[in-house]
Amino acid sequence: MLGGVLGGIGAALVTTAAPAAAAQAVETRAGRTHTGGKPAPRPVAPVNQEAAAKFGPEYKTLPPAVAGVDIEPLIGIATAGDIEARRAAMAGYIWKGAGPPRTLPQVETGVAAPAELKDLTGVRRIDLLTVPLRYQIAAKVYDLLPRKGWNRRLALYHNGHGEPPDTMIRTTQALLDRGYRVMVYAMPFHHWNAQGIEDPNHPGTMLPPPSHRELVPWETAEFSTLTFFLEPLTVTLNHAERTYRPESVEMIGLSGGGWTTTVYAALDPRITRSYPVAGSLPFFLRPASPKPSPTIGDFEQTKAAFPGFYAASSDDFLDMYVMASIGANRGQTQILNRFDECCFNGVSHRVYQAPVRDRVRLLAGGRPERGRWDLLEDATHDDHTISPHALSVILWDLDTANVTT
Repeated sequence: MLGGVLGGIGAALVTTAAPAAAAQAVETRAGRTHTGGKPAPRPVAPVNQEAAAKFGPEYKTLPPAVAGVDIEPLIGIATAGDIEARRAAMAGYIWKGAGPPRTLPQVETGVAAPAELKDLTGVRRIDLLTVPLRYQIAAKVYDLLPRKGWNRRLALYHNGHGEPPDTMIRTTQALLDRGYRVMVYAMPFHHWNAQGIEDPNHPGTMLPPPSHRELVPWETAEFSTLTFFLEPLTVTLNHAERTYRPESVEMIGLSGGGWTTTVYAALDPRITRSYPVAGSLPFFLRPASPKPSPTIGDFEQTKAAFPGFYAASSDDFLDMYVMASIGANRGQTQILNRFDECCFNGVSHRVYQAPVRDRVRLLAGGRPERGRWDLLEDATHDDHTISPHALSVILWDLDTANVTT
């Protein structure tokens, strides 16, 4: 059974690329065990040389921005108390001191799949969970029950800023095929959440769906638009915990959904394992990406938009990686595409990979079952996607966790 809503981590803490065909073949072996019950090794794949040939040396070498940067002081999480304090501060900003909602969504059982999910197979039933929000916004989440026996584990898949549904379908299908129940989320004002919003200055007057950068008038000292992004997760997890009580909750997100996965896994310890893909870089590295725009970040990803949410004393994303990883059976694998056509590309992440991994290992007392963090640099393609190879690593990690916990 999962813990209480946004509960503490208690005793869980110790205080102190390959061508597509080859990658697909690796995926079919993900997580399978050798004779004797030992987990199979993590899938590996060489750099896709055809893709690499399209890019210059800036995609293969560390940028000048990392020269002389000491990563350790940028990680502000050193104790269990630091995690609790930061988590409380994040929740305080989002919900303005009211605390995370304990409400439940409206539930409609046995609905038809939306157009984006119509190609899924092996689905026994789809429930529509609707989360009412402010300004006449309502977030829709689809809760998919697999046709095969449910493995008692819940996976959350979060798409980004309107990416085509192919990655969403491929990832969700792989989870359903393994017996996961899957909740599928879309960003505010994208896919099935495309909707108008009430004028903040003229109640009752509806405005067209805004881009995220147009949300500035709704962000006030009394209300944060971050609830549009994060509250649907809290409320739908309340529903799962109240009704069918999954034994673990895994979260996977692409692009803007990768940002959501990073933030929410740090905020809510009910997320067991998380896999943010092409979703973030620490603030100091964003301008150093070979293609810095749009890597600088959308509205919700910037300090300028939320100066009270992103702390100034350390790099919040480094802290969030640590926060998302610590706790009983918790862990995170960040996945970044070296040749991503959109976001967070290059190899600058190599400068913080070891320091973050080591900080998590220290906080977990060297016990992987108390927390672990890793990073996969995916150089098997040049798309903005969760590649077959990355998916094989995610599935391997999930399957291995199921064997060892």
